[in-house]
Amino acid sequence: MRGRLWRMSLLVAIVAAPLLLLGGCYNSAWRPGKLRVGATYSVLGDLVKNVAGDSADVVILVGPNGDAHTFEPTPKDGVSLAEADVIFENGVGFEAWLDKLHSSSKSKAKRVVVTEGLELREGECHHAHKPGEKHEHKDEHEDDPHVWHDVKNAIHMVGVIRDALAEADPPNAPKYKANADAYLAKLQALDAWVVEKVATLPKQNRKLVTSHDTFGYFAARHDFDVVGTLLTSVSTEASDPSSATFAKLVESVKAARVPAIFAENVHNPRLMERLAKEAGVKLAPPLFTDALGQPGSEGDTYEKMIRHNVTVIVEALKP
Repeated sequence: MRGRLWRMSLLVAIVAAPLLLLGGCYNSAWRPGKLRVGATYSVLGDLVKNVAGDSADVVILVGPNGDAHTFEPTPKDGVSLAEADVIFENGVGFEAWLDKLHSSSKSKAKRVVVTEGLELREGECHHAHKPGEKHEHKDEHEDDPHVWHDVKNAIHMVGVIRDALAEADPPNAPKYKANADAYLAKLQALDAWVVEKVATLPKQNRKLVTSHDTFGYFAARHDFDVVGTLLTSVSTEASDPSSATFAKLVESVKAARVPAIFAENVHNPRLMERLAKEAGVKLAPPLFTDALGQPGSEGDTYEKMIRHNVTVIVEALKP
């Protein structure tokens, strides 16, 4: 009898071990009977949560202050993706890791690209090359994924989210529509506020220098000139600038006569601090760019992020 109990205990332990290694095959964020939704990064996750309300559970893969460009998924992320019914992604090359994660997790989740239907802008992309590696072009180009910095684009994204949730969960479609309508009204008001706030800044003062090329859509919409970016790329994966490139940027900042340059919450400010010092300008408070801030910060929601960024930019560049 004692031997039989021992063998049964051993069998239970063997069966349970893989589940313990995975932290359990069931994501504690999911509630029974709720639509299970994944969002790839925090900015998108906030948009999704505003539409989903209490009718769906939302798990965000790249959290506050996280850089989706350089994100490295963990096994837990694979489990979350495998259990999701729908996964919302930015697309435009922003989540370069997602295809592999989706495949390896054997996820059956429907993938929804929220930027589909938007007019994309082209951004510069300077990839790092290995010593001795040949490349034909000095400057390469790719589409800019940072669409959310123009609130009009976020409004489009919310429409895509609303329709996808309604299709995946028809019984709750009226709730998703009502949530979206209420949130879209807030975003329309936010967009009008941005236009009004930017209008207080003279056109000749609308010049941006940031860590990486993330404000292209904002600049195009609100008539800003992107003087330069530290990484000269739409991705933070680009290597740090060479001494010659850095010196050239210092001269560009001086020539543009900007009073301030801007660091970002997803990038180490060390080089931007050095750039500000050598160019003789102020380093403004960090902007929230590719991710929201931590809960309780001035950028912990999309709406707060936009208000913070625009306020900092306008105040820092005022004559």
